[in-house]
Amino acid sequence: MLFIIRLILIMLSLFLMSIYAIFYCLFSPRNPKNTYHFAMLFSKMSHLVGLKVQVRIPESAKSNGSVVYIANHQNNCDMLTTTGAVQPGSVTIGKKSLVWIPFFGLIYWLTGNILIDRDNKNKSKNTISDVVEQMRAKDLAVWIFPEGTRSRGRGLMPFKMGAFHTALQAGVNVVPTVVSNTHKQVKLNRWDNGEVIVEMLEPIDISQYKKREIRRLMNDAHAIMLEKYEQLNKEAKRPDCSHNCCG
Repeated sequence: MLFIIRLILIMLSLFLMSIYAIFYCLFSPRNPKNTYHFAMLFSKMSHLVGLKVQVRIPESAKSNGSVVYIANHQNNCDMLTTTGAVQPGSVTIGKKSLVWIPFFGLIYWLTGNILIDRDNKNKSKNTISDVVEQMRAKDLAVWIFPEGTRSRGRGLMPFKMGAFHTALQAGVNVVPTVVSNTHKQVKLNRWDNGEVIVEMLEPIDISQYKKREIRRLMNDAHAIMLEKYEQLNKEAKRPDCSHNCCG
């Protein structure tokens, strides 16, 4: 019964949020300022699934400005957890196919996130340059998942270079954000699904790296995030999870 109630509430919330997004963004569609507002709404939905999310953001984050935020990408729960760390003036970079997800896709498009075509190799070559131009023109920060895919319980996977190419080309710092393990943590038929910790770390100073040192920057960022990921996993209080949960 709890499973059915929660499922209905989640679908109803997404439907109402998509309607709200149409009116909220009516006079400023695709405005990056909308992203923060709706990220906060999504983060509050964690209560619907019995998940306690502890978000740790340093005071210095207020002055991050235009940066590249990187975060680990685990499963569908990311839109309830990582969203809690989204800062004003930042947008995410996602594939165009996200637009076709019912309700969520409309919200994602209206709120000004950057959509890229990963399947078109010719266009993908210019993607980083396009993102950098938008960052400069609109004084934006961008969120990128450097693993490139959902880890689904495989730990922190190897990074791809896109996020670090973007940071070096734009000349902006990289800000790691780490979410404790959520693999198979959420069961909609369980009242208490434990705790998740989301922690934003201090910026990695890009001035310490030359443009040809992308791999060193990428490896340093991975090492920093892996250490924090393992630490948060020891802190976060997880329920016993032996059945199918949040994928």
